[in-house]
Amino acid sequence: MTAQIDHALEEIRRFRPSPEFAAQAVADESLYRRAAEDRLGFWAEQARELIQWETPFTEVLDWTNPPFARWFGDGRLNVAANCLDRHVDAGYGDRVAIHWEGEPGDSRSITYAQLTDEVKRAANVLAGLGIGQGDRVAIYLPMIPEAVVAMLAVARLGAIHSVVFGGFSADSLASRIDDAEAKLVITADGGYRKGKVFPLKPVVDDALDRATGGSVQNVLVVQRGGNEVGWTEGRDQWWHDTVATASAEHTAEAFDAENPLFILYTSGTTGKPKGILHTSGGYLTQAAFTHKNVFDLHPETDVYWCTADVGWITGHSYVVYGPLANGATQVLYEGTPDSPHPGRWWEIVEKYRVSILYTAPTAIRSFMKLGRQIPHEFNLRSLRVLGSVGEPINPEAWIWYRHVIGGGSIPVVDTWWQTETGAIMISALPGVTDLKPGSAQVPVPGISVDILDDDGKPVGGEDGGLLVITEPWPSMLRGIWGDPERFKETYWEKFGDKYFAGDGARRDEDGDIWLLGRVDDVMNVSGHRLSTAEIESSLVAHPWTAEAAVVGAADETTGQAVVAFVILKASQADRVTDVAEASEELRRHVATQIGAIARPRQVFIVNELPKTRSGKIMRRLLRDLAEGRQVGDTTTLADTSVMTAITEQVR
Repeated sequence: MTAQIDHALEEIRRFRPSPEFAAQAVADESLYRRAAEDRLGFWAEQARELIQWETPFTEVLDWTNPPFARWFGDGRLNVAANCLDRHVDAGYGDRVAIHWEGEPGDSRSITYAQLTDEVKRAANVLAGLGIGQGDRVAIYLPMIPEAVVAMLAVARLGAIHSVVFGGFSADSLASRIDDAEAKLVITADGGYRKGKVFPLKPVVDDALDRATGGSVQNVLVVQRGGNEVGWTEGRDQWWHDTVATASAEHTAEAFDAENPLFILYTSGTTGKPKGILHTSGGYLTQAAFTHKNVFDLHPETDVYWCTADVGWITGHSYVVYGPLANGATQVLYEGTPDSPHPGRWWEIVEKYRVSILYTAPTAIRSFMKLGRQIPHEFNLRSLRVLGSVGEPINPEAWIWYRHVIGGGSIPVVDTWWQTETGAIMISALPGVTDLKPGSAQVPVPGISVDILDDDGKPVGGEDGGLLVITEPWPSMLRGIWGDPERFKETYWEKFGDKYFAGDGARRDEDGDIWLLGRVDDVMNVSGHRLSTAEIESSLVAHPWTAEAAVVGAADETTGQAVVAFVILKASQADRVTDVAEASEELRRHVATQIGAIARPRQVFIVNELPKTRSGKIMRRLLRDLAEGRQVGDTTTLADTSVMTAITEQVR
């Protein structure tokens, strides 16, 4: 029998949707029934209802050459026109598309008509620079409206964008430019972060010096930071000099549903960057469907805010394409949650009367650390749906989010999906699902998943195993850019006809799904396979703890040992005067909650954890530290000094 991932942490709290919420909810039980009766017919229905097709499709799915799927393959559409023109044509041109808030406090509200006008001008500029169908454009921008405009202008031309997060180094940018053979880079002089301007154009210049392909012909620069930049005549052009004076007349051409839309490189890996390729019709269908139903979107009245950067998949699907395809009004914020003060996010919620908030568990736990008194200074009563994304949310953070931010009565939807899946795959539907803190719950209608052991056999009962997707889905990745063999080996080789997500999961007695974290993060302690996510949840359940990260470190006796890094809540830090005693208390707590086998060998009390700019904890760096190795590459961290500080605290 193949070893399964052991599970010992129980969560029994349940929250049923209020009758008032359920009565007005967008989604209902019939979605699951219709999807179960005819899965492909269900997705065809969603594509026709949510998306405007210039040439209607007659074929839903072509799966004759797995793992290469074609969805709605004989249909034709323009993705940008679906996000813009059709809303203006329907009479919604005066509806605000984006409330943009700059970190220093400057702001703009942009209507659908204004955004459409700007995208048409930008598309004309790009076309004048030789960008057409299939060409690749690298985008390296802060969270400013021009980032959205740039993405949509590229999509309008049938070209392919590769958005690179503005925190990446020149080396990272150069490798992505070379791999995609980008013809154009769109960047800014700089952007605001933590009260200062961080330079972007100088990084682009450095990257282009390092790039070996020589593919880039032009650099288009948005003026945002006002910082001094170098200039290459004939190559570099100012956005404000070109886009503002361009024609606003542009007819959107329709492209095949399988026309590539974007490449997005996965971060945090070593070696050659892995460019995840997404196409148009299926991706837009599932992004729009999940955005509408998972967040209970009422576009006439809701103000939606996803806090992700457009450099990540969450920003692609739930800042740009899903919300704009649905005609939503949303907030876009340039800066960090704590600048210029720790209540900045809640100030924005109050200012724009945000009703739907979608953010990451790491952000929630950071707010827990600071204490509830900060959000309590602001009026958050406009909120009616909360969402979580990025990694499994532990039950205590879920409860804090619902009670402190949501006032104790509104739904929290925890969503599971990946860069590769393109859109949400597992989530509660507010108004339908009885909510369980910490559980991703159920596949969205039309999605099929299973939990298998290493031999590909379904895992019975409540044991943990490997999460797989058993049927093709509309927003699935279509490959790794330029490397079809790597695509097959990475995602399909283990189980052949099933997509292996790389995550562990289990089902509870009701059949709901609980994520157990990356399989890479499962520890083998004395023959028991333990989930880092469960031990982290146990630690955060202790009243002293704000946030925790757990890694498995090599151990001569047990094979691997549990090593934990814990941040204490600000409200508790003064009470914990003896660090050794606090560590021992937390070790005892885990042993009591989960069992002696999960008792950490060490618990280190630290001030911060190493995180990327997207909020993900870089556990490999903590593993280096726990095993006494030299700490690896820290260039993708939001703050590279964090590891130095942790090392000093630990040693």
